[in-house]
Amino acid sequence: MMKRKYLTRSEVSGMMESALSVRSGVRDRCMIMFCFHHGFRISELLCLRISDIVIAEGYITVHRLKNGFSTVHPLLAEELSALQAWLAERSGWKGAGSCDAVFLSRRGGAMSRQQAYRIIRRCGELAGVGVTTHPHMLRHACGYALADRGVDTRLIQDYLGHRNIRHTVRYTASNAGRFRGLWEREERGKDTASI
Repeated sequence: MMKRKYLTRSEVSGMMESALSVRSGVRDRCMIMFCFHHGFRISELLCLRISDIVIAEGYITVHRLKNGFSTVHPLLAEELSALQAWLAERSGWKGAGSCDAVFLSRRGGAMSRQQAYRIIRRCGELAGVGVTTHPHMLRHACGYALADRGVDTRLIQDYLGHRNIRHTVRYTASNAGRFRGLWEREERGKDTASI
């Protein structure tokens, strides 16, 4: 049996909610939200700098790794609120004045990949997600959520920074919603043709 590699939107929501029950929950919730909404790889998220975010205009510069296309994404109102709450809390953390990384560790300085993995796994456990969660599942959740909303494959490709569309079609190819109403349209066509 193949292990699931993505999270559903309700699972992601549960993880964001459960994150608030831990000591660094404001940071952790913001991390999960950004990974999901922007399809960040964990290394991309951890390379995010304060200078990449323009709160006043509501956008973020997303620097893609793995030879991907870097882009500018708008920030949703929910993200701006979570980010402002985190930045206010972050200002009191050790190393906040000397480190430009958006997401700090409690010890000061940029967070490690291992720490980010532990946070995502713990939030998945707290939310009762039925699979062991890891950061890349949030990137896949983003792709599937956009496909479920009917977003064009090429636009998803650009949004996730894929150079090759083969990496993007997995999200739209498995979207059962795109087939919804297929037979009904055919039946309506027959009814109209017989008039």
